[in-house]
Amino acid sequence: VQLQASGGGLVQPGGSLRLSCAASGSIFSINVMGWYRQAPGKQRELVATITSGGSTNYAGSVKGRFNISRDNAKNTMYLQMNSLKPEDTAVYYCQFRQLGFDYWGQGTLVTVSS
Repeated sequence: VQLQASGGGLVQPGGSLRLSCAASGSIFSINVMGWYRQAPGKQRELVATITSGGSTNYAGSVKGRFNISRDNAKNTMYLQMNSLKPEDTAVYYCQFRQLGFDYWGQGTLVTVSS
């Protein structure tokens, strides 16, 4: 499975960004996709996950501001990020999990700064 993430960039505090992650390869119907992020000097942390059935899970720090969604027909996952804060600055990685295996995409940098 290959993952291609896109959509990062520079945004002012309070602004919005939408990340996308397209999966390709041998994809089975039951899987979980997710977004993780890693800020400078910190460990990678969970942002949000979504199952192929649409169940979602969010980190407390983003709940109410971020929305994860997916289009199963396109094997693509999205992360709508609203009310962005400087502490959301990080490299965001998409993850794909199926049959006990994890796959990671290249990161996309999100910088929240005035």
